[in-house]
Amino acid sequence: MGNADPSVSIIDDDAEFRDSVVRLLETVGLHCRQFSSVPDFLRADPPEGPSCLVLDVRMPGRSGLELQRDLAVANKQVPIIFITAHADVPMTVQAMKGGAIEFLTKPFRPQDLLDAVETGLARDRTIRESERAFATLRARFDTLSSREREVMLLVVAGRLNKQIANDIGIAEATVKVHRTHAMRKMKARSFPELCRMADILKIKPQQP
Repeated sequence: MGNADPSVSIIDDDAEFRDSVVRLLETVGLHCRQFSSVPDFLRADPPEGPSCLVLDVRMPGRSGLELQRDLAVANKQVPIIFITAHADVPMTVQAMKGGAIEFLTKPFRPQDLLDAVETGLARDRTIRESERAFATLRARFDTLSSREREVMLLVVAGRLNKQIANDIGIAEATVKVHRTHAMRKMKARSFPELCRMADILKIKPQQP
């Protein structure tokens, strides 16, 4: 899945405009998917590779801004390039505050769209890489026993083995065993690396 080809989804009720965008993006080797409405897009399977949206602001039914808001609520970080024939300042501000890559007004320069799409795909690659890294660390953390997790959290809180032994009422030698197991299962080569992993997982160290 990580090596799947990038794609661009174009959502616009104007078929002629969609076709023109597809022709432009295909000149740089990009795969495109066309949708005439937001519901059509939501019914489709999500792309496997890096992707971004070229999205019309105003359409019959659900608007592009509503889709942006719905994706944010669902915690789906899809890069969006907005297209509109009639822009206004509040609309532009709302779109950009929502994290849009670009807000282009028709007619626009083809290169402006190509640049925006390139930025959007690069951002999505970064998002996907971060999600894969998180999932890998989460899977490793889930293999830890409850005691190993407890020791790991105290370790990243800066507690020494002797202090941890006193905190949880076990022998210091046993703490060392659990610490070694946790490091091995997390594939952490050093204490700072283990701390970075805990930070990525947003694991709050326990306070003794």
